[in-house]
Amino acid sequence: MASKARAQPPWQAPSPPTDDVDLPPIKIENSLTRSKTLFIPIDWKNRTVSWYACGPTVYDDAHLGHARNYVTTDIIRRILKDYFKYNVEFVMNITDVDDKIILRGRQQHFLANYIAKHPTVYSEELDLASKALDGYLKKNLPLTTTGGKSVDNALDVPVKYKVVLDGGSLDGSPVGDKEAKIKMHIKTALVAAEAIRSEESGSEKKGQDAPSFYLKAQDVLLPYLDSLYSSSIDASDHSIFTKLTTKYEDRFMEDVRALNCLVPDIVTRVTEYGQNIVEFVEKIQKNGFAYPTSDGSVYFDIEAFESAQNHYARLEPWNRNDTELQADGEGALSKKTIEKKSDADFALWKSSKPGEPSWPSPWGNGRPGWHIECSAMASDKLGSKIDIHSGGIDLAFPHHDNELAQSEAYWIGEEHKHDHQWVNYFMHMGHLSIQGSKMSKSLKNFTTIREALSRGDWTPRSLRIVFLLGSWDKGIEITDELVKASTAWEDKVNNFFVNALDILDNQSTDTTNGSESHSTDPVQSALEQAKDTVYSALCDSFNTSLAMGTISEFISSYNGSERGTVPIATTEAAAQWVTSLVNMFGLNGTAPPDSVKIGWSGIAVPEAAKSILTPLATYRDKLRRKARSASGLKEEDLTPPPELKTSLEQPVEPYTSIAVGFSDKVSSHSNSKTISKDILSLCDQLRDIDLWNAGIYLEDREGDQPALVRTVTKELRAAREEKEERDRQKLKAKEDREREAKEKAEKGRLSHLDMFRTQEYTAWDDEGLPLKDAKGEEINKTRTKKLKKDWERQKKSHEAWSKVNSSGDKGAT
Repeated sequence: MASKARAQPPWQAPSPPTDDVDLPPIKIENSLTRSKTLFIPIDWKNRTVSWYACGPTVYDDAHLGHARNYVTTDIIRRILKDYFKYNVEFVMNITDVDDKIILRGRQQHFLANYIAKHPTVYSEELDLASKALDGYLKKNLPLTTTGGKSVDNALDVPVKYKVVLDGGSLDGSPVGDKEAKIKMHIKTALVAAEAIRSEESGSEKKGQDAPSFYLKAQDVLLPYLDSLYSSSIDASDHSIFTKLTTKYEDRFMEDVRALNCLVPDIVTRVTEYGQNIVEFVEKIQKNGFAYPTSDGSVYFDIEAFESAQNHYARLEPWNRNDTELQADGEGALSKKTIEKKSDADFALWKSSKPGEPSWPSPWGNGRPGWHIECSAMASDKLGSKIDIHSGGIDLAFPHHDNELAQSEAYWIGEEHKHDHQWVNYFMHMGHLSIQGSKMSKSLKNFTTIREALSRGDWTPRSLRIVFLLGSWDKGIEITDELVKASTAWEDKVNNFFVNALDILDNQSTDTTNGSESHSTDPVQSALEQAKDTVYSALCDSFNTSLAMGTISEFISSYNGSERGTVPIATTEAAAQWVTSLVNMFGLNGTAPPDSVKIGWSGIAVPEAAKSILTPLATYRDKLRRKARSASGLKEEDLTPPPELKTSLEQPVEPYTSIAVGFSDKVSSHSNSKTISKDILSLCDQLRDIDLWNAGIYLEDREGDQPALVRTVTKELRAAREEKEERDRQKLKAKEDREREAKEKAEKGRLSHLDMFRTQEYTAWDDEGLPLKDAKGEEINKTRTKKLKKDWERQKKSHEAWSKVNSSGDKGAT
């Protein structure tokens, strides 16, 4: 548990620029102060910003939680570079050596070898899987019954952990990641147990469905096989591990490119820094802040560091004694040693045990500690002082705190002055949560980036909008409300661009559409106010939420203006401004912020199709206008315009076929007595079916405005599906009402005089009310009273039915 909270040490503000240098008044939420501090880059003269970002540990596909970190980082990087015009030197590392990678590399290697040698599942394979399941239960679900068959023990797990499965915690504390992890372990154990039980019930003489079995049992087999064979790995052969890391680094880079993240200026990899890290550790030891142990490991000496008046745990001093966080920071393969001066001292260099990769060092063969990797690589590329260091909030302690300590111990200098501040601004990105738990590989509650994009759950734009709508330093939980807000924002900007382009493309280049002068143009005033608000928002620790809201409010203001009163120049300036912001935020692919092209991808009608769609839409507008007029359509009105005929000479499918089909259908109604009605129906069919299915939407507008030709967007499809669902529900409700009315009416067909004349009774009065039951016993007064009420209701129903049917008979005669 964490000790009593300690205060953060004083923060040294960077040296201010000279009076002749004008810097934007940016304030950054700085984890080193837990407050917003004025941003002054070290090299303010050249407007250069040095930035080191903690990159991925590449042992699995990146998930949406990673997207939250890297997309948000990309947004802030773009703001500094493209909005505030800083020269950003962005360095990101790839962690391709650490305990998780070693474990995953070995485990997958051993499982692949085992499956190759055991392609079918017999009793031997089931016995090993049972032992693996038993080990998994003992380690991860200790409340499980011991003894007996592991499968039976696993199936008993839901009973032992019922309180967790019901939404509680084992110790009564608030529910969090611990409970999510328990649920994950329960699911893993049950899936493996069911696979084993299913195979055991099959014939031992025939090999069972091995691929399915190994897929279900792999999560218990992986750690068990590793426990059996890990020491057999050649420490000098790194291929088992690099095969894994190379694959997932490539896939990570594909994922972030798909999310439209800018490529880092420099990428560093731990495997390329073995000797640099050794030298880095040597200097820390030389400075008196590290010590070796007999096994060949080297640890950071926190007491010596603090005794020299340095500060340890600058970021989260209140967590410095949290043993759980410390253990997680040291890694799953770390072993306890009595030679550590303090339990809090952390490894700079780890002696390699059998089955672990190693590099030569003065202390013997070993490998880097997790924290030292970033210190050595960042220092190598960016030097003794860095403007910005960033990463996920979960890395603050111990990873980033240990980074700061060991880097300051390295750069402290010969005089051991304790005023060195390695990083000026530490930025921590908030988590992405699902049902209260952060999205995490260890919890297996994640959706990979490539899964989400390929399934269409998200687009690079829609995901980035969600992150822009939140605060970069706060957690985000994906809720229906947040998704709706994101969709609404995207749809609003879509419509703004479509309408602005329509005005700019189809109206004259006069300075105004209406009578208002520029000096009294309220939209222009709103635009200038919006620009100021966005600038202030982005200066306020990159408040993209406020910036996005300001864009939305400005578009509402623009839309609220009467069409034709906004000067063309204002429309163009407004559209250019919104375009520059969405480009700057990375919402429009690789388009630069200063692009002269208005709008974003996905709204433009295919250029080749315009020559057909424009005259086709004009032809349809003319037909609709005539058909709805008092005089109606005449045969001579049906002739297609020359522009449409000319456009059809250069076929562009499917648009040419659609236009020809529409023209032919219109011509076929020339002699119709209901020509106007028929043509209006064809116009609707062209809009709602033919062009819609080709990805084009004709948006009919009020008055004499021509239909707006635009692409069918995801939002338009969703709106149509929603309307169709409402229509289906209305139709169903109507059918239900009619059915109920019919059933009620049919119920009256039976006469009240006959309703009780069944085998349930043996005697009745003149009105058909029962006097005796089936046994010949008289009906008591209480029951008679109830039967009388039923009889009276049926009498009313029958009389109503008789009245309707008798009137129907009269009408038929």
